[in-house]
Amino acid sequence: MKKIDARGLSCPAPVLETKAAVEQLHPNQIEVLVDNEPAQQNVTRFLGSQGYQTEVKQDGELFTIVGTGGDEAPEPVPADGQSDTDTGKIMVMVAADCMGTGDDELGAKLMINFIKTLKEMGDSLWRLVFVNGGVKLTISEAASLTDLKELEAAGLTILVCGTCLDHFKLLEQKQVGQTTNMLDIVTAMQLADKVINI
Repeated sequence: MKKIDARGLSCPAPVLETKAAVEQLHPNQIEVLVDNEPAQQNVTRFLGSQGYQTEVKQDGELFTIVGTGGDEAPEPVPADGQSDTDTGKIMVMVAADCMGTGDDELGAKLMINFIKTLKEMGDSLWRLVFVNGGVKLTISEAASLTDLKELEAAGLTILVCGTCLDHFKLLEQKQVGQTTNMLDIVTAMQLADKVINI
């Protein structure tokens, strides 16, 4: 069993160390120690994307993730679970909970209208990524939550930065999307035909 001690490492270091071990060693079993929930979620999801069955044990603030694979090395795929054969589309990255500068109240209204209008992109909208203050749009009291849930239910993959949620103490309040890390975001950028930053 390959063991990785990623305690004290901030995102995306735990996932990067896990990814390196999987790609270089192809272990049938891997154990990763982390000391925060975003890292636990990201490592668990990454191992799942690589064909591992995962089990998570928690002892206080320490998480032990054990991934067990088959006899053969899993087929490598990007961290967000997409293969290279998937059709790249448009990725929209939202980095704030309001649009533009000058008046935050107006900016908040514009952002809500923007989220409501995203469905007009149809199948071209491939990924919706929230970072920094943008993660506030994914929590329980956000005015945009209903529209985001509708987009997700329609098949859109929504990624929400775990480090950002943790920074704003909003991890438990997230109601939509997958908690993600910078490796997933960069991978999505590479696979997208076009990236729109808001």
